[in-house]
Amino acid sequence: MKLRDLAKGSSIFLSVAVAGYLSTTYIDQRFASLETTRAPAHANGTAPSACVDEDGSWKNWWWPNVPALSPKCR
Repeated sequence: MKLRDLAKGSSIFLSVAVAGYLSTTYIDQRFASLETTRAPAHANGTAPSACVDEDGSWKNWWWPNVPALSPKCR
């Protein structure tokens, strides 16, 4: 392997790593803003916590995935 090949591979690796970091930061900011606009809020401004009702249905959970081991509703 020549030094030129090593420098070329390193620059490509660094470029991909920086692009991945920047895109992740952008996506995190975008979805965080969507979450705060979609989340139902209580009168005090906080979102209610997700819980499982007696019949096994989810309450206060707007995402398509379901977390495991969630608390029962009171």
